[in-house]
Amino acid sequence: MTDRAGTPAEPDPPPADGDTPQAEGTAPGAPEEPRRRHWLRWTALGVSFVVLAAAGIGWWFYRKLDGNITTDTTAAAELRKYEKERPAAVVSAARNILLIGSDTRAGEGNRQYGRDKGTQHSDTTILLHLSAGKSSATAVSLPRDLMVTIPSCPKGDGTRTGEQSAQFNWAFEFGGTACTIRTVEKLTGIRVDHHMVIDFRGFKKMVDAVDGVEVCLKEPVDDHDAKLKLPAGRQTLRGEQALGFVRARKSIGNGSDTERMDRQQQFLGALVSKVQSDGVLLNPTKLYPVLDAATRAITTDAGLDSLRDLYDLARSMRAVPTEKVQFLTVPRRPYRYDANRDELVQPAASQLFKQLREDRPVVVTPGGKDPDGQDGGTDGKPDDADTPTPAVTPTFTGRNAAEGVCS
Repeated sequence: MTDRAGTPAEPDPPPADGDTPQAEGTAPGAPEEPRRRHWLRWTALGVSFVVLAAAGIGWWFYRKLDGNITTDTTAAAELRKYEKERPAAVVSAARNILLIGSDTRAGEGNRQYGRDKGTQHSDTTILLHLSAGKSSATAVSLPRDLMVTIPSCPKGDGTRTGEQSAQFNWAFEFGGTACTIRTVEKLTGIRVDHHMVIDFRGFKKMVDAVDGVEVCLKEPVDDHDAKLKLPAGRQTLRGEQALGFVRARKSIGNGSDTERMDRQQQFLGALVSKVQSDGVLLNPTKLYPVLDAATRAITTDAGLDSLRDLYDLARSMRAVPTEKVQFLTVPRRPYRYDANRDELVQPAASQLFKQLREDRPVVVTPGGKDPDGQDGGTDGKPDDADTPTPAVTPTFTGRNAAEGVCS
């Protein structure tokens, strides 16, 4: 080093013990440790801000989704009046949820399907049984034209209906959700723990949220009533087309309500399979649109009217393998007094209800007829109610979610 040009200087003395060489560019006498602490404080503040912002956004999303859900308090109040006559839950850890598809024309997006007459029917009603061990889920369709005993129910005008034998979907028109639940419980002996009601608009939004569901058509469809026009072949249905597909009756197959229920089961199975296979439940960017559509679409009881409750239900469904998500229609045949109505096939129907009530296994296999030539019966099992075979798991005509619509 030099003190001045051309004159050698003495070398700098080594630092004393414990001294730290001054960093280049640091002003003399300015310690580095306070600067480091200052930088760390700002970093921690920045990280805290990001965490709080993320938490705030997450809370906003949670509150938004939670606020979408409509709670049905009227049904709960009505059901409390009849608590003594309702069946008790046999297996408390199992859950039975009644899914009701309302054909109401009231509300945004529903008027295009017809004039609002102030009434509604439940053309689609499914009793969903979730086993206590979350090992299976069994969805049983109840035909709209099934002849049942409907109890006395309050009407919207303040009057009451008398107990009567009528087709099942009249219960929803007579007394809404509570009347439908009481009718189902009287028919099956199964305690309904929760219920959900979904309308046309809600169904379309749910399908759109998962980017549609694939179906296969053997023949082209042109159904004016269902607002459906489709070519033959494999295709993905969204929104309006999906709704038309599950509503169509006269233009697909033999035009029966039986085939429509089968088609609804196939479609719902494909929807469940897609949600699980696409990882929707584990991907927040995919999950939010589905949750937003679902929460906007449903009216439910107070036991399922929060996002936490619905998440717990979705988590239970996620734990069930798709091949154990089963769909079937209650065993029935043409009503003896009117071929345009249905009646239960016994003892097959009672056997099904008993298995679900006691949370015992039910197996479904593809097929169209039971040994007596009726739709939805047991598959070759003894039909004598006085000679039960507890060692044999009853088998019914149906399908599972793993099969899909194009199977």
